[in-house]
Amino acid sequence: MRRQTQVILYHLLPAVFWLLAIGGSLVPALLSQRSGLTGEAGLTSNYYFGYLVTAFVLIVIVIIGRLKRHTSSIEECFQMALLLGIASYWLPTVLFLTLAFWIYLIYQNLFSFRAFIATLIGYAVVAIWAAIFIVLGWIANPWAHFFATENAWGWIPTGAILLAWLVSTIARQTLRVR
Repeated sequence: MRRQTQVILYHLLPAVFWLLAIGGSLVPALLSQRSGLTGEAGLTSNYYFGYLVTAFVLIVIVIIGRLKRHTSSIEECFQMALLLGIASYWLPTVLFLTLAFWIYLIYQNLFSFRAFIATLIGYAVVAIWAAIFIVLGWIANPWAHFFATENAWGWIPTGAILLAWLVSTIARQTLRVR
């Protein structure tokens, strides 16, 4: 591959992947509105909150991705737990992404017992505040139905954006000009 082609692909492919992800995550919403389906047959509000969850997940990716090798990841793990804990209000199963981030940190040699404890403390802070808000009646308890099927709709935009980020990162690493 010529250098000029490699440079063009280096900048073009990630943009194409991101546009495909955005378009792919909007198609179910557009089809649901066009056909007039709501409730069980169509999209619920959980689908639209999936975009908010996606924003939280992208912030976590930026925080974790900026870590340098052989540094401490304690503060970043605490921030990750806070953001994913808050995002779990709208999509409870997003908590499983913690395992993926831990695997990445282990791979980068950045994970330690202190980072593990920082993650647990971050989730504990969110759990304590959520318990207070639930007892006061300010919010409903979304974690009571952790694996509810209507929550699965929120994974469409989140999964599409995560897949676009992963594929564009791989493409950039492969096409990096040396």
